[in-house]
Amino acid sequence: MKKILPYRPDLKEKAQKLRQNSTLSEVLLWNHLKQKQMYGYRFHRQKPILDYIVDFYAPELMLAIEIDGSSHNESVAHDRKREKAIEKLGVRFLRFQDRDIQYRINEVLITIQEWIEAHERANEQEQNPPLPG
Repeated sequence: MKKILPYRPDLKEKAQKLRQNSTLSEVLLWNHLKQKQMYGYRFHRQKPILDYIVDFYAPELMLAIEIDGSSHNESVAHDRKREKAIEKLGVRFLRFQDRDIQYRINEVLITIQEWIEAHERANEQEQNPPLPG
């Protein structure tokens, strides 16, 4: 069941502008996430959550993917603060460097796939605990 996350309504317009002015790394990764290409999960680009915007978000997985690089002018301390605030809602983060997406996209995709597989296994075990015996 998807959880609806709160966000500041004024961020919708900013998110739309960010989508229209995507970085090369965002476009490259989006080409692999869009249209449920990643194990059938839907991803959103530039998704407002609370007072922030995450690069990519999969609601069924409660997973945010962030690209760190030249496009992120925020400080490391600010990134940690926003990540902790969003994690309190149950969202988990994967972070990748801009250059990794541009030069090692296959490794990035494998990391995302492995995270999803681990998440699915954990959910399956949670829903079907072993019988005592």
